[in-house]
Amino acid sequence: MTITDIDRDTIVSVRAIGKRYGDVTALDDVSFDLRAGTIYGLLGRNGAGKTTLMKILTGQELPSSGEAHMFGGTPFENAHVLQNLCFIKESQKYPDDLKVKHVLSAAELLLPRWDNEFASRLMDDFQLPECRRVKKLSRGMTSALGVVIGLASRAPLTLFDEPYLGLDAVARQLFYDRLLADYAAHPRTIVLSTHLIDEVADLLEHVIVIDDGRVSIDADTDDLRSRYVLASGRTAAVDAFTAGRTVLHRENLGGFSRATVQGKLSPSDRADVARSDIELSPISLQQITIRDALDGRTDAGKENHS
Repeated sequence: MTITDIDRDTIVSVRAIGKRYGDVTALDDVSFDLRAGTIYGLLGRNGAGKTTLMKILTGQELPSSGEAHMFGGTPFENAHVLQNLCFIKESQKYPDDLKVKHVLSAAELLLPRWDNEFASRLMDDFQLPECRRVKKLSRGMTSALGVVIGLASRAPLTLFDEPYLGLDAVARQLFYDRLLADYAAHPRTIVLSTHLIDEVADLLEHVIVIDDGRVSIDADTDDLRSRYVLASGRTAAVDAFTAGRTVLHRENLGGFSRATVQGKLSPSDRADVARSDIELSPISLQQITIRDALDGRTDAGKENHS
């Protein structure tokens, strides 16, 4: 097997997972795959089911139906599977009386691929005081501690559930820079769950969007972006261009209009546009997910499911 083949291996298969809490359905028939050596964005509104899904993937909860299979088994109470995982969340709790250095020592014992030298560099980057008690850390420092553990774990599957919300903009950019650099040197599968979509958009290779407990988008990022376009120009020209196309959103101002259009454009379509009074521009990943949530009509990426 070549390195290329290994990089394309599926390491996680989620099939028809459902999760109910009493009469509340948190997840409903969720299916997708995660490949080795890929950075994923797990996106969706608050309460969409993202955290519940990650808890199931990391063995913290059992699904009500369906199954998650990874690293040769299911995660719940499976030491072989769990040693390949690292889950860092925004509300990460540590024993209050432990000092930062004690938390790092525990991580080194629990995570087989822990890189202590890398952890030390990250500690310096984020200016974390290793002798301070965890309960004395600011919210930003607590978030930075989670980031250090997640990155230095070098776990084959690392999941970040918005642990960087407590970081300021400079520290978040530092996290993104360190993540990307270390991922290039040590490829693994990383899942970023976040609502700061535009900030992480350039990191993401594949996007999975959860809406009301179901997968609404499952697609490679570049392919997803190619499926949408913003058409701007005089209203008559925009009307002609959008005729027969799926329009997700439209704004009119005087004699001008802007329309968000779903569907790939053929070379002949683009040639026609070039001769018209229309300007085409790409749609940001954040706008795509917003439109998907608001309209509930996007079928993007669903053909990826087997």
